[in-house]
Amino acid sequence: MIPRIALTSGEPAGIGPELCLALAAQKLPCELVCLGDRTLLEERARALSLPVRLRPYARALDAPRAAIHATGELAVADLPLAAPSVPGRPDPANARYVLALLDRAIEGALAGEFDALVTAPVHKGVINDAGIAFTGHTEYLQERTHSVRAVMMLTAGTLRVALATTHVPLRAVSESISGDLLFEVAEILAVELSARFGVAEPRIAVCGLNPHAGEGGEFGDEERTTITPAVLASQRRQMDVVGPLSADTLFYHAHRGDYDAVVAMYHDQGLCPLKLIGFETGVNWTLGLPFIRTSPDHGTAYNIAGQGVASPSSMISAIRLARQLAAKG
Repeated sequence: MIPRIALTSGEPAGIGPELCLALAAQKLPCELVCLGDRTLLEERARALSLPVRLRPYARALDAPRAAIHATGELAVADLPLAAPSVPGRPDPANARYVLALLDRAIEGALAGEFDALVTAPVHKGVINDAGIAFTGHTEYLQERTHSVRAVMMLTAGTLRVALATTHVPLRAVSESISGDLLFEVAEILAVELSARFGVAEPRIAVCGLNPHAGEGGEFGDEERTTITPAVLASQRRQMDVVGPLSADTLFYHAHRGDYDAVVAMYHDQGLCPLKLIGFETGVNWTLGLPFIRTSPDHGTAYNIAGQGVASPSSMISAIRLARQLAAKG
């Protein structure tokens, strides 16, 4: 089967639309369907002198899979903008358009129309400025699919990092983590690595929250009261989980291959080391959903939007990972 992958074009004033157009020039082992405003894509293609032929995509639940993505072409499921969009100048009027792209992709994935979902970046602030509470793709997908827990995991090279908390202020991290949360994250991580990557017994390392993993309670007690009990609970369930370990040395060992994945307590603890080694190729994979979802590991990049200089490397990696995961069924 040729996987059919839905590609949302994301924030219209960011680099998402031009990255989608850049994918048209790539040889990709899948059928790719871009969700977005066709007129917007045509305008960006002309402005950047990209020789892309856009062709319409019709809802096709029972239609046979098309041939593998043809270079120079892009199938587009046309969803109209609410307001004209200018690169680098986000408009909250288009917030519901951005979410409509996600909703269409989710609907198609749940119905079996799409085998995987790849999302271009959105901007949380713009959506919130429109009066819509939004903390990120991960949380939105969890809510819309009624999933018990969606886990944000990024991968680059040999390093895989799952986050216990995602988009919360640093001052709220301690009160946001719990033993049950950490156990669930470790369990979902182990199950997905085994099912999707063929890692029979995933070796998972859990970061401490405080410097030197609390150093026996000298720098905080979250390791003793919350993280260690979760690790022990995971071990009792026959999972190969160790920790809490000091984050300042753990990532060196994980990158070396001593562990299959790391659970980080908060966003920057996990993503700073990952982006250091794989900024242009890192991929975000959301675990715990009823379908496959990946995305590039960067943001909307308003400062370079519309200039044709944004690298599609991370987006290409996200497509290839989604295809790989979809092929495993």
